[in-house]
Amino acid sequence: MPNIGYLNGRFMPLEHVCISAEDRGYQFGDGVYEVIRTYQGRPFNLEEHLARMERSAREISIPLPLDKTEWESVLLRGVAQSGYANCKVYIQVTRGAAPREHQFSASLPPTILVTFREMPELDALHRTRGVHAITHPDIRWGRCDIKSLNLLPNVLAKQKAVDAGAFEALFVRDDIVTEGATSNLMIVKDGVLSSSERNHQILAGVTLLCVIGLARRHGYDVQERAIRRKELESADEIFLVGTTIEVLPVTQLNGHIVGNGLPGPVTNSLSAIFSQYIKDNP
Repeated sequence: MPNIGYLNGRFMPLEHVCISAEDRGYQFGDGVYEVIRTYQGRPFNLEEHLARMERSAREISIPLPLDKTEWESVLLRGVAQSGYANCKVYIQVTRGAAPREHQFSASLPPTILVTFREMPELDALHRTRGVHAITHPDIRWGRCDIKSLNLLPNVLAKQKAVDAGAFEALFVRDDIVTEGATSNLMIVKDGVLSSSERNHQILAGVTLLCVIGLARRHGYDVQERAIRRKELESADEIFLVGTTIEVLPVTQLNGHIVGNGLPGPVTNSLSAIFSQYIKDNP
């Protein structure tokens, strides 16, 4: 089945997509993005993803050229053309192409790129045995709530994790644990769930907010607050949350065992609850 690209109103094979060398996304990282997955051909939590993208674009003064209905049409057409039931959809909107100057014109037409690829299956052992994580200094800019293209600190942190034989790097800023390089995180202590408070230092994850809502609905005590490094290190359970990984247990942190070294009961319960939610909401 083909990987599909959509560029400024036209669908084409992904390998045929060409973007101007003067596009500000390439020159400056001047743009925003979203990653949406499909289950059985249907985009999951589409409205929430589009709302977050709209907010991100508004925060950096990029006018989105499509409305919600038009975005949905593009995504459904691209998924159908790709033929992938479980598809990873990447949306990128940049300020557009112009001669390289830091200042920009408000009338510059944005560049819209959407790619459609098959969503790879996560290694089943990651769910049954858990994954390893490391902590890493959070040196990102001060507006992590904007899902911008400026991801170099995330890239370097993720590579540091991979080089250490780990799955994820967890950012720490001024002794506060913020989020992962490519995920959000939650911890469990004495049956209480904690997630980083929503502010400018983290990205409000669409899947995270879904999991928090499901946890509360099923009777779990969930706190959204600052999590200190010591709390992370002494947690009974740690798990990652994200669009492509869903709910993923962490069983080793910086080479030390988390809990008893196996995915914990709360993590397993929420993973099952989330999986059922997906089945019930096609």
